[in-house]
Amino acid sequence: MITIKAKTVVKGVVRGEALVSHIPISFRGGVDSNTGIVVEPGHELEGQCIAGKILVFPMGKGSTTGSWQFYEIYKQGKVPKGIVNIRADGVVAVSAVITGTPMVHNPEQDPFQYIKTGDMVTINADEGYIQIE
Repeated sequence: MITIKAKTVVKGVVRGEALVSHIPISFRGGVDSNTGIVVEPGHELEGQCIAGKILVFPMGKGSTTGSWQFYEIYKQGKVPKGIVNIRADGVVAVSAVITGTPMVHNPEQDPFQYIKTGDMVTINADEGYIQIE
């Protein structure tokens, strides 16, 4: 098991299957609000569903209305269980705050070296770390 310290954005402890993107994600237009499926053409995760996953990606991108879109995804029950970012931007951080989605950022080690899609990952944002099984 690998443990990586990270800074807490939204507290909580969750465990789930990782869904990893090496490129930023836009919730405004990049993720279908009814299904939680990434719809951005050419995106690394195009066609995959973020619902119930530990979503690992560098940062958000795009419009400030992304937080509203994330909330719409939340109302449909299609948001990730937790979020790991390299650098939390305001849109993703606000999205996590308004939906209570546990989130960490600024990890002490590069999570992309250790976390692959399908890995079981725990976010312990209460104590500030990520564990990869």
